[in-house]
Amino acid sequence: MSIVFHQLFLMLFPYSKNRPNCIASIKAVPLQKRKEMITAFQEYLTKHKYTHFDIKAVLFDMDGVLYDSMKYHSRSWYQTMSEEGIDCTPEEFYLHEGRTGGNTINLLIERSHGRQATEDEKERIYKRKSELFTLYNDGDTIPYAYDMLRAVKEKGLDCILVTGSGQPSLLGKLDENFPDIFQKDKMVTAFDVQHGKPHPEPYLMGLEKGRGLKPNQAIVVENAPMGVESAVAAGIFTIAINTGPLDEQVLWDAGADIVLPSMKVLLDNWTDYCFTLGINS
Repeated sequence: MSIVFHQLFLMLFPYSKNRPNCIASIKAVPLQKRKEMITAFQEYLTKHKYTHFDIKAVLFDMDGVLYDSMKYHSRSWYQTMSEEGIDCTPEEFYLHEGRTGGNTINLLIERSHGRQATEDEKERIYKRKSELFTLYNDGDTIPYAYDMLRAVKEKGLDCILVTGSGQPSLLGKLDENFPDIFQKDKMVTAFDVQHGKPHPEPYLMGLEKGRGLKPNQAIVVENAPMGVESAVAAGIFTIAINTGPLDEQVLWDAGADIVLPSMKVLLDNWTDYCFTLGINS
């Protein structure tokens, strides 16, 4: 390891008891990726004035991170809003992903009609959208999502769910699709927050449900610009997994610390991330 990388490593992890193992692991990472990884961690610490990471939990979004469901959300939203006579495109709902249903409806009503949506409109429109989503959704999970969740648990870390969704058809299947991963008292859904993503409230609540964690004690795994903005606003290191049709630059622009093309790439690099962050089982 070069002197520069060694100095960066010491700055990142001055208290690591397993520093030699960490350094050995980093040597296995290609030089450019090693540089990008360490730079991202160092820039986060510098920006937030932390001396080191002390990771206790990983906060996961649901749609597009655990479930391959965004194409069905997009289709359901597009059909519902078109039935309401509102001009929209299927693609734009990938940009709205992470907002609560009520906030999404209000945004489009305001854009189309120049006024706020009524509570009756929100309830009626969201009910229709939910019916369509239940009809279309096949319940497929993101490839390697369960493997990633288990890898996190094996390191002794908590898995905390932070989603803008209120879809019973998915929330009710978490235990079935991802057994022994999530606890009900460590889940944040659309029903728990006043402000949805991109407001920081969902991820701040996720930290609180992790027994009062500080931002440098968690990592967020997101896939949507709104979710990335929410996590970054909460001050948490954010890894974006680009599982949808958006250009990855959209996720960088939202403030992601690292952008990866798939959950498999995150899983493949997880051991290196753990060593670099001082996470040991």
